[in-house]
Amino acid sequence: MEKQYEIKDLTANPGPLGLYGFAMTTVLLNIHNAGFFPVNSMIMGMGVFFGGGAQFIAGALEWKKGNTFGSIAFMAYGAFWLTLVFTWIAPLFGVEKPDGNAMGSYLAIWGLFTFVNFIQTLKGHLTGKLLFGSLTLLFFLLAAGNFCANSKIISFAGWIGIICGFLAFYEASAIMINTKYEKIVLPL
Repeated sequence: MEKQYEIKDLTANPGPLGLYGFAMTTVLLNIHNAGFFPVNSMIMGMGVFFGGGAQFIAGALEWKKGNTFGSIAFMAYGAFWLTLVFTWIAPLFGVEKPDGNAMGSYLAIWGLFTFVNFIQTLKGHLTGKLLFGSLTLLFFLLAAGNFCANSKIISFAGWIGIICGFLAFYEASAIMINTKYEKIVLPL
């Protein structure tokens, strides 16, 4: 009789890295959307390296762990941050800046993608539902604000985005703290 071997996965959970990358970049961008400061190099740097790069790495690590949802979500939203920053800097190199309809379409398609992810969270914990529900609302509000060239809608969306970002920050923190203490300290 052949002996069976089990390989135990001893790698760390990449979820908190991806969630923090999403959370912190989302909060900072949406403080801008709420009207507190213009888009600047701080937001772009966070978008490329933490929102984009760290999330993309977390998604690749989730893939290695066999987590399709985590892999697709982190890699896709990492790519979102990279494409968003590209749309801001491409006009410096002669590429036409997107108008309100183009930007609205871009944000609406991300809203549709996020809604599909939200549906998947309905089988999960409350924090995930709130995070993806608020993110879906954020994308559709930003799309509407761009389609209508309405700064009040965009500002309101910014406040939704700040809440969304803090939900992701809470989830990342809960995962890390609960794992470290080996009990539920912060409920999800």
